[in-house]
Amino acid sequence: MNDLDQLERTILAEISAAGDEQALEAVRVAALGKKGSVSEKLKMLGLMSPEERKVMGAAINGLKDRVTEALSVRRAELREAAIAARLEREKVDVTLPVPRAPAERGRIHPITQVIDEIAAIFGDLGFSIAEGPDIETDYYNFTALNFPEGHPAREMHDTFFFEPDEKGERKLLRTHTSPVQIRTMEAQKPPIRIVIPGKTYRADSDATHTPMFHQLEGLVIDRTANVANMKWVLTEFCRAYFEVPQINMRFRPSFFPFTEPSLEVDIQCDRSKPGEIRFGEGNDWLEILGCGMVHPNVLRYGGLDPDEYQGFAWGMGIDRIAMLKYGMPDLRAFFDADVRWLEHYGFRPLDLPTLFGGLSS
Repeated sequence: MNDLDQLERTILAEISAAGDEQALEAVRVAALGKKGSVSEKLKMLGLMSPEERKVMGAAINGLKDRVTEALSVRRAELREAAIAARLEREKVDVTLPVPRAPAERGRIHPITQVIDEIAAIFGDLGFSIAEGPDIETDYYNFTALNFPEGHPAREMHDTFFFEPDEKGERKLLRTHTSPVQIRTMEAQKPPIRIVIPGKTYRADSDATHTPMFHQLEGLVIDRTANVANMKWVLTEFCRAYFEVPQINMRFRPSFFPFTEPSLEVDIQCDRSKPGEIRFGEGNDWLEILGCGMVHPNVLRYGGLDPDEYQGFAWGMGIDRIAMLKYGMPDLRAFFDADVRWLEHYGFRPLDLPTLFGGLSS
């Protein structure tokens, strides 16, 4: 019996020393496996007399039961210890601020937001978006738009010209998005209802002007388009864009080479509070855009007969109307790539502007 007691102490010590389940399994196999120390003792029962077998059988089976129970207890302890270690390793401090997801950190630039708002408004009015190249020819940028020779806009101090090409022609960075009007008239038969948001370039830079800026132009061509239609379209746009129930607009005579008659448009506002402009109320007026009936010469350059077709067009600065709506004091900050500015004035990426859901909400 002494050797059984010694064997039991040895096995139990090995069980207690096992540091993980893999080591514990090795102890189990060494003790209770097919060739284990306890299993070998059981095999020897067949060589004993009945009296010895009765005594030793009970002792060996008792040893086997105690070893099995010790293994189960130690296995449970190791599993609990493993879980506790994993919990400690993967512990999260819930008092720390939750990191924002990329979609939360990112912001839509105000210019992009305003272009999306413009697309939503004019899309609801039945307009489509038109686009054209930033690099234009003198013909599309000036000649086809009825700019006379010697006009100041044709000079180097106002327009970015490229060096003459092999044909002697000088291309330029477009000074407005109006060339797209000519290209559209050449490619599409009336009726035409388009808006043209895009980048434009002029040699100018201060708090309200930058060498590159964004412009929105619109064009309507059919057989019956008139000034009354133009006033309604522009009034509906301004009312929807500035998100006010009612708005008053003032149309003043002006001059543009590509329209006749030409008008400049002022919008009613309240500027009584410093740094704040409220639209649709007050006694002040603020110039916001230019417009007019398309000049007959421009229709001819577009391949249309002015005796059959007529239309109206308008243009405004996207950067300017963004500043007016969202209270941005300096246009140059639009292009500074300052993350702090974008955090303040930017928009959440998934808040798409819609007329029914709110343009800027």
